[in-house]
Amino acid sequence: MPGTVKSLKVTYNPINESDTFTSGDSVSGQVALEVAKDCEVDSLLVKFKGKASVLWSERHGQVTVVYSSKDKYFSIKHYLIQDKDRKDDDQVLLTTQGGETNNNVLPPGIHIYPFTFQIPFQEMPSSFKGSVGKIVYSLEARLSRSLRIDKTDTVKIKFVSNADMSSDPQLMEPQHETKDKKMKLFNSGMVAMDVDLEKTGFCQGEGIMVVACIQNNSSRPIKPKYCLYRKHSFFARGKRRLDTKDLLKEVGEPIPPSASEKVTRVITIPHDLEPSILNCSILKAEYRVRVNLDVKYATDPEIKFNIIILPAAQVAASAPPPAASGFGFEPSGNTSSPWGTVPAPPAAAAPQPLDPPPPYDAYGMYPTMTDSGKIF
Repeated sequence: MPGTVKSLKVTYNPINESDTFTSGDSVSGQVALEVAKDCEVDSLLVKFKGKASVLWSERHGQVTVVYSSKDKYFSIKHYLIQDKDRKDDDQVLLTTQGGETNNNVLPPGIHIYPFTFQIPFQEMPSSFKGSVGKIVYSLEARLSRSLRIDKTDTVKIKFVSNADMSSDPQLMEPQHETKDKKMKLFNSGMVAMDVDLEKTGFCQGEGIMVVACIQNNSSRPIKPKYCLYRKHSFFARGKRRLDTKDLLKEVGEPIPPSASEKVTRVITIPHDLEPSILNCSILKAEYRVRVNLDVKYATDPEIKFNIIILPAAQVAASAPPPAASGFGFEPSGNTSSPWGTVPAPPAAAAPQPLDPPPPYDAYGMYPTMTDSGKIF
């Protein structure tokens, strides 16, 4: 036997071609509720929230230990149909454009409830999904009826943290490292490299120019190798879970024995690579460029550079943001179209500066950057 409530759906209106939002943007959308017959509703609400969470387990002998942590950024709740059992002042009730509240008894048909939230003007990390952690910004519609299990529907939005390279001098700092190695056993002589990166911060889709002066004073040819890799760190209960992955690998031309060459390599960052996350207390997404010399029958000398990947510029929407009165709604029942008339999408807010990322030595659980014996 079919139920009274046929469907509950929450959707949002994109504001740019990349379908992303940032701090200060307005997020407008609609909740569509379809009922097959007269339906008495205790409450209908839409919640907008942002939070980070990590969860993993480890086996220690016969004991399984679960590590978890959460970090909440905001939670905003708007009632579309008033909760009859709650009359407190903190219940935000959206009304029609005429200032009226909606009835708790709905006739058969599809009912559309527009809503608008504003993302708080505060520093928050970008949306993220890793092996044991995630950062999620979502809209949730919840329908409550007497003696019934609540019905919910959720949709995620893609949030991108604001970033302005000109606001942080560290992002424009060039990097320079040197490394040499004396050959033994099946090889003789010495190899050395002097490597430069033009800066520390790069945008999605940008090229990383690696300039290396390489001296091959050994008895065998050597090849320079390049790798862009990411490092995800998750924190809970004083523990860290680490997950690394090589993203791009490239190999340069061989350098013959008793030769010195200056080689330049441009490593292009993928456009869809997630930005660095350095402003979350329970997880981090970091990137490094590794340059090493491939030497046969010897341990390869290598240099690692920390880089910060920033989001590419967003395409702002052309429509203006909604007026204050647009935060109400005009429900419609028995509509021929399931979505009715929706409000115009708001314009994107101006980018906000990104605070300088925290230094590595601020985190006791991180390995030292000079420890070349570690693979990460």
